[in-house]
Amino acid sequence: MQKIIIDKKYANKKIDRVIKLLFPKLSQNFLYKAFRKKDIKVNGIRVDSSYILSSGDILVIYIVDDILENTNQTLDYSNFFDVVYQDENLLIVNKVQGLCVHNDKTNDKYNLLDLVTKYLSNPNITPMLCHRLDRNTGGLILISKNTKTLDLLLEKIKLNEIQKYYKCLVYGKPPKKSGLLTGYLFKDKKLSKVFIKDTYQKKSAKILTKYKLISYENNVSTLEIELLTGKTHQIRAHLAHNNLPIIGDGKYGSNKINKNFSYKFQALWAYKLKFDFKEECHLSYLNNKVFCVTPTFL
Repeated sequence: MQKIIIDKKYANKKIDRVIKLLFPKLSQNFLYKAFRKKDIKVNGIRVDSSYILSSGDILVIYIVDDILENTNQTLDYSNFFDVVYQDENLLIVNKVQGLCVHNDKTNDKYNLLDLVTKYLSNPNITPMLCHRLDRNTGGLILISKNTKTLDLLLEKIKLNEIQKYYKCLVYGKPPKKSGLLTGYLFKDKKLSKVFIKDTYQKKSAKILTKYKLISYENNVSTLEIELLTGKTHQIRAHLAHNNLPIIGDGKYGSNKINKNFSYKFQALWAYKLKFDFKEECHLSYLNNKVFCVTPTFL
């Protein structure tokens, strides 16, 4: 991120031209992507590329410095993600815990999407997230390299033709070795939190969370979760609602329980993706493929 006070030298000039003068190594593709994502503000207000700057304006650019400067500094990407699969249409990465998938209000130095952009280092490719993971959840993320692939994958996820599986550690033991949890989720944007009810409430959405018990020891269960509906914080909140809080989860779990364990983040990992396409498409070569990784907490 860069914060710049505009002086007379750059006054009465279009903002995109000024940014290119200030950061000549910044790629044109990434600059206009930042405008589309509304990652450029003047005096606290998001502006487009046609904005004319005035002397004294405060310009803030929410782009990772390494990308702004296009430095030759070599990042060790393995500190942030591992590439699990890649072709001309798609990238699948295994994200570490603690890394946000895109730029947010915290404006961290690094986020997954910017890092992937730098990793690909191709001005003709604008990587796009096909789904998200919470900052403190690790695991597999699908990233498209073109809009055709993005549109298709979004549709396949909606149709459950791309199945997403998670592993987690919870405190307690489910009543059955496997089952389907149902409920209704309400998102409170002001609190940045969701709430689960057993019956429909106004503005709530039905959720389905399938689980299977893998192991149980010392009142800790290892579960495999299949996400049938993908709502915000669904797994964490739904399990906690069913008296199975994820260990290490400070928002929906139990601080009293968490104190007995040494996990820095919630013990939740998106560990498997399975492709099960029903119709021919330009990604049919992925059909029946399964991508799987091992969670760091296991």
